[in-house]
Formats: sequence, structure tokens, C-alpha cells
Amino acid sequence: MSKQLSLQEEYSPNGICFGCGPANEKGLHINSYPEGDEVVAEWRAEPHHQAFPGMLNGGIIGALLDCHSNWTAAYFLMKRDGKAEAPCTVTAEFHVKLLRPTPVDGPITLKARVVESSEDRATVEAELFAGGKVCDTCRGVFVAVKEGHPAYHRW
Repeated sequence: MSKQLSLQEEYSPNGICFGCGPANEKGLHINSYPEGDEVVAEWRAEPHHQAFPGMLNGGIIGALLDCHSNWTAAYFLMKRDGKAEAPCTVTAEFHVKLLRPTPVDGPITLKARVVESSEDRATVEAELFAGGKVCDTCRGVFVAVKEGHPAYHRW
């Protein structure tokens, strides 16, 4: 039995994004998987991701939520429109709330869902769980780009 490919591995195997690009040797390698109406990822921090001993850096938190939410939007738009490939989506805006220090001593789980959509964009809400609690949340707008945009056909 073979392992299920993540959205990033399936639709962007050569992607170089720091957060989610499978081909970025120094990246975070977020792997997002559809689960019902949500997209879920589990990730583990390394010592160099800390802001201070035992706690995750806020910039890393932002990157995790941004990339995971972006893939949630791309997957939703692909499925909604009956396409075989994920559209290249970019972040138009995202707002992260750091609710409490995020521990790095165990798995970090990301969960995201589309809450609104229009022709070329999706609004996503996401949570980051660590130590059994919601530590951080995000709401963002992600747009499918057209030919001529630098991110068009990046995957």
C-alpha cells in the first residue's frame, strides 16, 4: 500500500516555496491533506524554529498558516470548478492571531476550511493546534492568478 501524496507533493512536486515547497531543501515542507470539508497537516518543529526556548517563532507560525491556507484555497477552487489541476493561488491578505505561546515539543496540527468564495478567490479560516490547544488562528484571502502573473504556472 502506498502513502497518500499531500496536495503539495501531488500538484507541486517541484515547488520551491519556503513553507510548502517539496523541492525546497531548507523549507518547512508542510504536507496538507484533504479530510472532509477541511484540509489538515501535521508538522514538527526543529530547534532552529524557536523564538525562545520551547516556543515556536511567530514568523514560522505565519508561514505555516499562510501556506496551509493557500493550499486549502487552491484545492477548494480546483474541486469546485471540476479541474484536474490546482490553480496557482497567491495570498492577497492574511491576518494571524497569536493566542498563546506555541510549544515545539510535540506535533503541530493545522486545520483549515474555506468559509467564502467567488469566481477567482477563496477566504479561508485556519487554526494551529499544539499541546492540545488552539494556539494561533488565521483568516486570509487567496486568489487564483492568471497568465502574466509571476506565480502563474509555478506548479
